[in-house]
Amino acid sequence: MGRSQSLPRGDDPRFGPDADDSGSPILHVDMDAFFAAVEVRRRPELRGRPVVVGGVGPRGVVSSASYEARRYGVRSAMPTSQARARCPQAVYLPPDFTAYTAASRAVMQIFRDVTPLVEPLSLDEAFLDVTGARRLFGSPAAIARLIRRRVADEQALTCSVGVAPSKFVAKLGSTRAKPDGLLVVPPGQVLDFLHPLPVDALWGVGERAAESLRRLGLATVGDLAEAPVGMLRRAVGAASASHLHELAWGRDPRRVSPEHIDKSIGAEVTFDVDVVDPLEIRRALLALSAKVGVRLRGSGQVGRTVALKVRLADFRTVSRSRTLDVPTDTAREMFDTVWALYTALDPGEPIRLVGVRVEGLAPAQGAARQLTLGAPERGWREAEAAADAAAARFGRSVIGPASLMGDRDPRRNENPPRP
Repeated sequence: MGRSQSLPRGDDPRFGPDADDSGSPILHVDMDAFFAAVEVRRRPELRGRPVVVGGVGPRGVVSSASYEARRYGVRSAMPTSQARARCPQAVYLPPDFTAYTAASRAVMQIFRDVTPLVEPLSLDEAFLDVTGARRLFGSPAAIARLIRRRVADEQALTCSVGVAPSKFVAKLGSTRAKPDGLLVVPPGQVLDFLHPLPVDALWGVGERAAESLRRLGLATVGDLAEAPVGMLRRAVGAASASHLHELAWGRDPRRVSPEHIDKSIGAEVTFDVDVVDPLEIRRALLALSAKVGVRLRGSGQVGRTVALKVRLADFRTVSRSRTLDVPTDTAREMFDTVWALYTALDPGEPIRLVGVRVEGLAPAQGAARQLTLGAPERGWREAEAAADAAAARFGRSVIGPASLMGDRDPRRNENPPRP
């Protein structure tokens, strides 16, 4: 079953930027090393150096690595300690989601200037359907070039774009085009593009599934496409077998859905050493609430349920949540809620990790809001929004969450001041 074809690459003339794109209206745009690139943009002295963004402590995890760092084997989701061992000369920076959210909004607006059919997948990638934009902007490949040029000129960032007949193939195309490239997959070349790829290129094939498939002699997507579905069922189960078989033949009928909304937004931190001090826990929950608030406001959403996550030193994980009377996007309300949940939990044991999450999301525009009795009409939300604007311009360090929210030492048995 094995195939001898070489893997398609971004410079393969069959899939180059001048390939026939007339039947390929779906674009997948993926920013290149996005978090690291935003850091380099505001620190030009880092250009050309390996840069790693993520948790900087001994238990931290890499969120993004520049291509200079990737040459040393540094990858996202890798423990920071392992990254430091591979590339000790890299610059290691904690993430700044205020800056990344602002950059993401600007990039997504460029996409929406071209077509209203934009489906964001995360801060740094989105699907676009440019079927209706051809009359104004030209062919799909021409639109991809326009987007890449605008992102570079207006945001000083680079992106890679896959142009294809379907979402699945477009996403694979952008991956093969990285970094800073463009790859077009014509409808008639989809199988030539797909079948030489390793089997774990398929959505839903992780390390375990890939190993099971390889044991059956299915090393490439083409091998899997030609295998009997019954064989696939034995390896990955009935539901996954049908799904993978369809993808292996390039069949993906999903449309670009601009109504895509995250089900929840959260943040968590793993402490460098297990923590017992309630003041340190409080400060961590305060910072996490501020981070989640920034992301909520940046995405134009509010949420009704606030959840607390606590992982103890022995790795037991405890979660608690509370549904508010009205939805919120303010860090103050989130912090008050999670601190009350933590106080009620009273774990009494060393803490390894804490997290804050907001669920039950809805668009902020038109959402009901309720003033606390005696609170001024303009209060915490306006103050936090102003802090967002200042941080986007000058950096998050100019104003911390505690300065906005009146953090106090819980050992003094004092409540934080009310608005």
